[in-house]
Amino acid sequence: GALARADDRVSKAETTCLTAGRALSRKRQAAAGEWSASLTRELRPLGFPHARVAFEVRPVPDGRPTPQGLDDVSLEFTANPGEPPRPLAKIASGGELSRVMLALKCALQARDRVDLLVFDEVDSGIGGAVAQAVGERLRGLAEHRQVICVTHLPLIAALAGHHLAVSKHVAGGRTTAHVTLLEHDE
Repeated sequence: GALARADDRVSKAETTCLTAGRALSRKRQAAAGEWSASLTRELRPLGFPHARVAFEVRPVPDGRPTPQGLDDVSLEFTANPGEPPRPLAKIASGGELSRVMLALKCALQARDRVDLLVFDEVDSGIGGAVAQAVGERLRGLAEHRQVICVTHLPLIAALAGHHLAVSKHVAGGRTTAHVTLLEHDE
């Protein structure tokens, strides 16, 4: 009696879980193509004229549901023509990761509910028109949320609403950091 009822509940729960997992997989597959194309378009002006980005949605190896569903999802990236996309986390430099994140946040801007974004190294290895494009996108994001960007490029800094100078000092064998709000003339 009780064991049969428990087995029946487990069987129904597994069926419900697999049905929901398959529905989620279909939605992920549909979104992967749309977001891959959108993100690739966002990357072009950020210094990646030949970049390709793809959200890869693959079934989990054993087919058993995980807390993330029935899929392994990865973001794959290549900055160079002729190179196949590979997992972003394994091949991108810090500056590339920051610019991919900037592009992702711009693409998701209407749906993203994060109120604070921090970008570091977003200016690594760039200048000119690319730096201008990065700065404009950061400024656009800052219209609806707080954005903190660590930068050394005047082209990016000039588009900010507020400027802070961070300096380090060594005294008595200890290093301390000081943050100063800069006035307009500074």
